[in-house]
Amino acid sequence: MAWTSIRKTGYSYQSMRTPFVSRVLVVVLALAAPAVAQQPAAVSPDDAAAIQALVSSYARALGGCHAEEYADLFAPGKGYFASGIRGQIVGRDGLIALVQSERQCIAPAGTTPAGRPGGGNGPKAVLEVTASGVRGVANLGGAGQYEDEYVKTAAGWRFLSRTVLIPTERNAGLDAKDMAAIQRLAGPGLGDHYVPDQNGVKRLRTSGVEIRIANGTVTGHAYLKDGGYYDDVYEKVAAGEWRIKSRTRVAE
Repeated sequence: MAWTSIRKTGYSYQSMRTPFVSRVLVVVLALAAPAVAQQPAAVSPDDAAAIQALVSSYARALGGCHAEEYADLFAPGKGYFASGIRGQIVGRDGLIALVQSERQCIAPAGTTPAGRPGGGNGPKAVLEVTASGVRGVANLGGAGQYEDEYVKTAAGWRFLSRTVLIPTERNAGLDAKDMAAIQRLAGPGLGDHYVPDQNGVKRLRTSGVEIRIANGTVTGHAYLKDGGYYDDVYEKVAAGEWRIKSRTRVAE
């Protein structure tokens, strides 16, 4: 009867419910506002201590050639390490292979490997909370710096990403976002590049794009799954945005 009456008087169902919808919208916005306001402006002391412990564990695992322990410090499946030479190494198997190819881990018997930058416990990470999560910068002195993203998992804090930037890259204006953008720009079909060590054993060197700086120009070798690589020149067009200025396919 109520619906028939509404139709006869010329009102629409939508017009009759508008005030109710508006009230609901106001309530939803009122409930959502505190959630935005409650985002922490800083990392709690307990979380800061846990993240610094993660950074220290990284230094000890890498310096001690504990490949599986090292891989466990990254978020499962999606955590990655990145650098100009190494490219972007994602996933447990790749991270284990990374450690197994480090110079101190394949040094000839009887030799003493060089110490890692930052010492045995690693450098101190300066933390900040951003819209995307917790980030950190760890100064390596003359060797450059780490730029990190951290994520809290069921097993504790882990690296979502750790990117090392050497002074040449920083002087060229690159940061971790730029490095990741160039990796994405290179496109699908990227693979791993192996080189023999001093014993003739092939070891992982680069996954994806090896980024280089030549006379202020950012170039790269984008290694392909089916062999060979693209010899690229990259150009920055905006903050965190790059384009391929030139590309040449090189056979394996």
